[in-house]
Amino acid sequence: MPANTRIFQMPFSDVYPLYIAKAEKKGRTKAEVDQIIFWLTGYDVAGLQAQLESNATFEAFFSAAPKMNPNRTQITGVVCGYRVEEIEDPLMRQIRYLDKLIDELAKGKSMEKILRS
Repeated sequence: MPANTRIFQMPFSDVYPLYIAKAEKKGRTKAEVDQIIFWLTGYDVAGLQAQLESNATFEAFFSAAPKMNPNRTQITGVVCGYRVEEIEDPLMRQIRYLDKLIDELAKGKSMEKILRS
């Protein structure tokens, strides 16, 4: 994967509405997007809101995450042409895990499957 660190400095609050729009376009909800973020990162409503309001970069968003879900390593597959499980940069892998979960939501997978329960 190219060393494209531009996304690391991108405000999470710029991408968050795009995740919601992608989900809603496919009949899913903001609440489901939030549930995915909470599951992956350990944030709660207040924590997510604080990150959005502070314009935290992706890098800051993930480094401040209360508790990355240990089951995130079960997330596999291709996002943007790259196999998620083969991405070497830890931050890029976290970002792509989130992208992959949002993709699965938009594709109609059940929350149970998305959250690897």
